Amino acid sequence: MVRVVGTDSGTKSYDIFGFDDETNEFFVDESIPRDEVVANPYIVVKRLKEIDKRFGVDAIVASSGYGMPLKLAKDATDEEIALATFVTENDVRKRLRIMGLRKLMKLLKEDPDLNYKTYFTPGVIYLPTVPIHRKVNRVDMGTSDKVYTAALAIARHAELFKVDYSNVNIIAIEIGFAYTSALAVRNGEIVDAMAGTAGFPGYLGSGFIDGETAYAISNTVEFSKELLFKGGAAYLSGLDPFKTPIEEFVSSEPVGYELLLESVAKDFLVLLYSTKPSTIYLSGRFSRIPKLVEDVKKRIESALNFTNYKPQVLELKGLSGVSKQAAEGAAIIASGLAGGKYKRLVEVMKLKESRGTIFDYVTIVDKEQLLKRFSKYVD
Repeated sequence: MVRVVGTDSGTKSYDIFGFDDETNEFFVDESIPRDEVVANPYIVVKRLKEIDKRFGVDAIVASSGYGMPLKLAKDATDEEIALATFVTENDVRKRLRIMGLRKLMKLLKEDPDLNYKTYFTPGVIYLPTVPIHRKVNRVDMGTSDKVYTAALAIARHAELFKVDYSNVNIIAIEIGFAYTSALAVRNGEIVDAMAGTAGFPGYLGSGFIDGETAYAISNTVEFSKELLFKGGAAYLSGLDPFKTPIEEFVSSEPVGYELLLESVAKDFLVLLYSTKPSTIYLSGRFSRIPKLVEDVKKRIESALNFTNYKPQVLELKGLSGVSKQAAEGAAIIASGLAGGKYKRLVEVMKLKESRGTIFDYVTIVDKEQLLKRFSKYVD
């Protein structure tokens, strides 16, 4: 029996999920508003300590931003934490939301009650299962949280269809508050991704940007990371994404709704080159809206009308009712790292073989310049 906890640092909330991997019973399933975590990151540390004291937790997997090679929090360097939450010093002074995550990671590294059982984990760019040529000039192929979602999808698929993890071929799509993302899984390994700022537009974020657009913007205003969280479907619709409930956005079908649906379909179609999934799993905040799920299914089916290929589209189901799927996926990875039920899943995904830095595959400028600029820990 192993008791574990996983977390998911989303744009709107910081979710915590804990379960017993023998009974599958969860003992924590909660969500903390992200604004509260940004204002006081220690509230997460305090809550994790309370959970550990009450339930005796064997391992914790904590959201790790863009990630780092898998390791215990106590072994992470300040430079690795800086790269996992990399921003310019101007953005540090602006106190962007990612600074709350940076401070939280530092607190976990320094806390003697948690740092020997808490793991920081890789984003997709660190995984050896993704061929190098797919990583060129990319950093955001999927943050650590997207890997958690893929882990849950692989586990659930294997359990549902009674196959070994190494026989799982799926695409895990997340439709979150900020971005859409999709991870291609072949033989239980993540092999490709369309995600976040390197993917198609989401509700908040614009996704990848035309190079000429980026050039024009950077020569007009300061190109802050906060710009990456603008320009998406909500903005196309003329809505304030923080004041308009996503359910209202979906039900009213503004012009941006078409953008969001098409983004999900394109994420899927691009990844068909890298895997032939038997199943597509939908997760994220928007996946809890039945109309959106049905519309996405229709859009994917329409995109495949010209083929004989008909994968099924399923909502990614978990044990949680409050926290999102990624937090449960993080807990599943924690189970594997603690030698529990999901030990083989961690092995098949090759998470322990993660390596390198986020800038290893940049060819436009010298990576050493990037590392020098962004590896300095500033808070």
